[in-house]
Amino acid sequence: MPAHDPLALERAHLTASRAALRTMREDVQALDIRDVTANWVNRVVLEAQIEERIKALADLSHTPLFFGRLDYLHTTQEGQRFYIGRRHVHDAEGDPMVIDWRAPVSQPFYRASRNDPMDIRLRRRFGYTAGDLTAYEDEHLTDPTEADRTSKLLQAEIERPRVGPMRDIVATIQPEQDEIVRSGLSGTVCVQGGPGTGKTAVGLHRVAYLLYAHRERLARTGTLVIGPNRSFLHYIEQVLPALGELEVRQATVDDLVGHVEVRGTDEAASAVVKGDARMAEVLRRAVRSHVTMPTEALMVVRGSRRWRVPAHELEEIVRELLDRDIRYGAARDALPQRIAHAVLVRMERSGEAPDDRVQDAVARNTAVKAAVKAVWPVVDPAKLVLRLLSEPDFLAEHADGVLTADEQKAVLWTRPPRSVRSARWSPADAVLIDEAYDLVERTHSLGHVVLDEAQDLSPMQYRAVGRRCTTGSATVLGDLAQGTTPWATRSWAEALAHLGKPDASVEELTAGFRVPREVIAYASRLLPHMSPGLAAVRSVRESPGSLEVRATVGDGDAAVVDACRESLRREGSIGLIAADARVPALAEALAAAGLTYLSPGEETTSESRLTLVPASLAKGLEYDYVVLDEPAAVVDGEPDERTGLRRLYVALTRAVSGLMVLHASPLPPQLA
Repeated sequence: MPAHDPLALERAHLTASRAALRTMREDVQALDIRDVTANWVNRVVLEAQIEERIKALADLSHTPLFFGRLDYLHTTQEGQRFYIGRRHVHDAEGDPMVIDWRAPVSQPFYRASRNDPMDIRLRRRFGYTAGDLTAYEDEHLTDPTEADRTSKLLQAEIERPRVGPMRDIVATIQPEQDEIVRSGLSGTVCVQGGPGTGKTAVGLHRVAYLLYAHRERLARTGTLVIGPNRSFLHYIEQVLPALGELEVRQATVDDLVGHVEVRGTDEAASAVVKGDARMAEVLRRAVRSHVTMPTEALMVVRGSRRWRVPAHELEEIVRELLDRDIRYGAARDALPQRIAHAVLVRMERSGEAPDDRVQDAVARNTAVKAAVKAVWPVVDPAKLVLRLLSEPDFLAEHADGVLTADEQKAVLWTRPPRSVRSARWSPADAVLIDEAYDLVERTHSLGHVVLDEAQDLSPMQYRAVGRRCTTGSATVLGDLAQGTTPWATRSWAEALAHLGKPDASVEELTAGFRVPREVIAYASRLLPHMSPGLAAVRSVRESPGSLEVRATVGDGDAAVVDACRESLRREGSIGLIAADARVPALAEALAAAGLTYLSPGEETTSESRLTLVPASLAKGLEYDYVVLDEPAAVVDGEPDERTGLRRLYVALTRAVSGLMVLHASPLPPQLA
């Protein structure tokens, strides 16, 4: 190997690094723990930890082990050279061969510039083809003679065709994105970002960073990624494992509140009221209404002695617990002990010396149990919500001054079910039940929660998510312009208040790296009509010819099939997006033409690159090329024009390389 051939030297380092990673994995596999653990429980736990470590050390052949190199000057790491990659790799002596991208020493790879070199002499980026290192590109940050230029390798990586699920962006994180990724665990961050700004990737990489920086704490408390639907979660599910993080749970809001089987739907007017934060007060009143003040004295018999607690003293105990406003179940658990304490006071006054065991025995006394059952009965959250939605008088009593008569009428069932099991619960009903559960027993809180596509959540859904991170932090991701539900978020300040994080910082990503400038400019024509005052995304990518608007004549379905065939001649994934009502006809036309297609959530491959996407499921997904069928039908498929325009805005901004808009009907006038 010639000593002066830099590419050959870098390839040699890649080969040596892969060998070192393989050795690290083999060392873990060879661990003998037979005489290490004290019992079988410890052995099982340790075996599981070792198995996870082995998985994390897997060498993914299609994923480059490192993507960059930093050569430091003299201030902090004199003469040091570090290769930056997705995980840490060390040699037999323990010296690093690849540095984890999350380590502090890696930070200049993302933030160093000519204005602030951060002690970096040279930053090198690597290019790969099918897993092989094929190119490199250098930036001499302290050389005044070298002109500023856009990295071609960086641009090529951003624009690389996408087949399969979403991939990580560790090689292309931009400075403004890196600031969000590396923000601390204690604070909640809300990221407002338009299409192509990388907000989803930023949120996922923030989780990976926090697990690196606070692994022990988050291992105890847990992390969770919440997405809008299963298709979206399937699309992003490989990002964190590719970064070596295997323990992050993913769920939808519906998964979190799955106390009952959801089989029904709500009219928009009903769902809006059920999702309103005022319903929390209605539920709180309804839960507390089960408490009744004692009207008779309590007599506790122990041996030959009788101890009497008068009704007024019992009432004082009950009112004190109500005034503390603690969880209904916690107060119910505390009540027998409070009553027992009142009995012990009487015992002490009579000369006895009872201890804690006596108090516990009194708390378990049959008479005390009966009193607690009568005063503070058990509440079933699902049955409580069933009563509120079925009994007009019960709802009116607890919604008085909170909901109007029309709003109460909107949430009541026209045909009340006979039982919890027979009820056709809607997603909004399930959220109400979850709120009721939390009023009775505290919801378990996690260390960190990522909430993506947050703009579509109702206030009550925000509360449901907030309960999962009351003692932790959150990363909230969304775009106000893409809100397509009747209850869509109007401002992040309002949303964060419902989440229970009013002090969260709001960061805005305005630079687009994925969607071509021509495409985002076309879609941004809709912004003044649906989200006045919201800044349009500034795309850094120019791609002449990336937008085509084509009027069709005759058989519209045949024109769509032809457009799909045309797009499939290009490299990358293809998304055919259409109004939900148009999907069955287009599916039939594609099948008749012999074009195989996938559904959203199914993984694209080199053989199956075409996905038929209902407009309602397009949010959060990306395709190299998008064929958009009948924009007017997308708008008309929504209950009102504003929501329809937002749905169209989402559909128009799913393309990474090219967008073809097909229409037989006139385009919406807002696109003119």
